[in-house]
Amino acid sequence: MASVPTADQLRAAFDATEAYTLGLEEELMLLDPDTAELVPAADEALALTRGDPRFKRELPAAQLEIMVGPCACVSEAAAQLREARRDLAATLDGRFALAAAGVHPTAPARGELNRGGRYDRTAAEFGGIARSQLVFALQVHVAPGDADRALAVYNGLRSYLPEIAALAANAPFHAGEDTGLASIRPKIAEQLPRQGVPPALTSWEEYSRALAWGANAGSISDPGAWWWELRPHPGFGTLELRVPDAQTTVREAAAVAAFAHALVAWLGARHDAGEELAVHPDWVIAENRWWAARDGVEGALADLDTGLRTPTRERIGELIAELRSTARELGCEAELDLAAELAERNGAMRQRAVARSEGVAAVPEWLASRWLA
Repeated sequence: MASVPTADQLRAAFDATEAYTLGLEEELMLLDPDTAELVPAADEALALTRGDPRFKRELPAAQLEIMVGPCACVSEAAAQLREARRDLAATLDGRFALAAAGVHPTAPARGELNRGGRYDRTAAEFGGIARSQLVFALQVHVAPGDADRALAVYNGLRSYLPEIAALAANAPFHAGEDTGLASIRPKIAEQLPRQGVPPALTSWEEYSRALAWGANAGSISDPGAWWWELRPHPGFGTLELRVPDAQTTVREAAAVAAFAHALVAWLGARHDAGEELAVHPDWVIAENRWWAARDGVEGALADLDTGLRTPTRERIGELIAELRSTARELGCEAELDLAAELAERNGAMRQRAVARSEGVAAVPEWLASRWLA
């Protein structure tokens, strides 16, 4: 069991980073090039990369992860992600195909897991539930650059997780069926503990105590098992947004990253100006989380203070307008424009359009064809 970081160690980790740098972790599907079905061959694929540190394995044996950053801006991160996708495809040289979405549209509901260390512990504890975790995320890391700012932004950012989820929804199909949701991924993930809206934290002492409680209980072997859709990452000194589905193209990933990047910096600037950021109850955020998963950008979300609902596209559009000057300062205004496009037609809508014209069975091959688009 890893040692639990103290409150002072947590503060030091978040004070040490350069403000508003960002990184990406993209979970991708490893596919049979002929059928576009998942192939549990992560170790074989990784061996072909000859130890390239950009690529690593995760729990599902049919999943690889690309790590990008830290970067100064979204355009730099997107360029690195694009290069990594191209390099990986060239390295695999047709032995495997690659694709990205929140869930594979036609794969069986359970699959093989990687072996070793924490993966074996997860499999032993959760059994078949672990084998159902064939889910793929785009994790966006942003460094607030100051421990006090990081804690305030973490608490305030919880309220905006549904908007990010709606924008990034990219998993309408599961096991060959339309789920009726824009993203089934959060419903699969919440079979595990510590999923969904994270708890508010009043201090770094409280976070340290929470990690210590989990360590003593045997449920949190290290801070990486704090699995919520947003978490402070002590190793990187970042706020890690785990709510977005993996995005089919780099362009769409850049759009989600820009929206998240600008949100963190906008909240940070408000904190620096002396504003006390709102800390909403978990359950009201979770109501919006459900609507975001069900409807993506095509539904409505509630005001967290009044409960009055407005169209999700309208809410995201208003946020983008509010974030524009921040995005200009960060150098990601062009990518924020891509987020506005994604709000009109996100990944879930694109997948369903393919299924309507060609059938659900055609969607995996379409996803693979978009990998280097």
